[in-house]
Amino acid sequence: MARLVYNFDKPDRFVAGTVGQPGNRSFYLQARDGARIVSVLLEKVQVALVAERLTQLLDEVRGRGANVPQGPAPADIDAAPLDEPINETFRVGSMAIVWNGEDESITLEASAIGEDEEIAGETLEVDDEEGAAVEAEADESDLMRVRLDVGKALAFARRALEIVASGRPPCPFCGQPLNPEGHICTRRNGFMH
Repeated sequence: MARLVYNFDKPDRFVAGTVGQPGNRSFYLQARDGARIVSVLLEKVQVALVAERLTQLLDEVRGRGANVPQGPAPADIDAAPLDEPINETFRVGSMAIVWNGEDESITLEASAIGEDEEIAGETLEVDDEEGAAVEAEADESDLMRVRLDVGKALAFARRALEIVASGRPPCPFCGQPLNPEGHICTRRNGFMH
């Protein structure tokens, strides 16, 4: 199957969001440009890591003299829920963040989990119709590529971190998430907390 690449060059909207209640949430990245909407499913830890790494990257390039503000402009902050309908395009396996120094923008890429993760990124030789060897990339995972200006990237990172933090509070003893009915705490010798 051919690789599908969903390119968004400075889209109208790019956010992280959730569906469901804390403890049973699904996390999404969603890009919208006009009427075109792409939503990809990912893990909570992936949302946290991409937001943290994006913040670190922008701090680093600011330290090197790039024109990066300390925080997002109020116009860039997006607190609205995900756009409906939320149709999962693919589940994210790996992500990459790239700083574009020429135009001072960020490119974020999210690749789908491949069917065979062991061969991802390798090069295979495939015979074409005439029997000649043709090189084909083994990693033909679908890809969402989003290019953002710095203000939108900062707003994305802030919202993503807020969404991750809005889950269940941690247990003060063991750090595991607390359910409304409590949980069996290993630090309290199995007693409910």
